[in-house]
Amino acid sequence: MNSSTMNEEPDALSVVNQLRDLAADPLNRRAIVQDQGCLPGLILFMDHPNPPVVHSALLALRYLAECRANREKMKGELGMMLSLQNVIQKTTTPGETKLLASEIYDILQSSNTEDTGNMNEMNSRRRKAQFFLGATNKRAKTVVLHIDGLDDSSRRNLCEEALFEN
Repeated sequence: MNSSTMNEEPDALSVVNQLRDLAADPLNRRAIVQDQGCLPGLILFMDHPNPPVVHSALLALRYLAECRANREKMKGELGMMLSLQNVIQKTTTPGETKLLASEIYDILQSSNTEDTGNMNEMNSRRRKAQFFLGATNKRAKTVVLHIDGLDDSSRRNLCEEALFEN
C-alpha cells in the first residue's frame, strides 16, 4: 500500500490538477461540462480545506467558463454559484483565489442577460443566499445535494424554492 492512499491530501490535489490540465485544452471543455461527474466534483473541490486544491479547481472552472456554450450549464449546476460565493466570502481565502472566484461568478452571472424576467426572482434569491452566507454566520455549512430528476430548469427552480423556504 503506497503512502498516497493512506493520506488523501495529495490525491485530491492530483485529481483536481488533472481536471485543470484537461480543461486548459479548449478541445476538452465541452466534454468535461457534459460529463456527469466533473462539474459536481469541481464544486465539491471548491469547499476543500486545502487552499491549493480550491485554487486548482477554480482554475479548471475558469477554463471551462471560457467556452460560451458551457456557461448556462455551469451556472445551473446545483451548488455552483453558492460555492463560488462561499469562496469569495470566506475570510481565510487567499486574495488571488477570491479574485478568481469573483471572475468566474461574474462570467456565469452575466451569461444570460437576455433572461431579465427571471432577474428579480434571482436577485431576491441571491439576497436570501447572502443572508445565509454572511460573515456573521460562522457555523454555516455548505451542503451539496445530488438529486436525480432535476433535468429541466422549472423542476430545479421548484426544488430551490422549497429548499430556501425552510
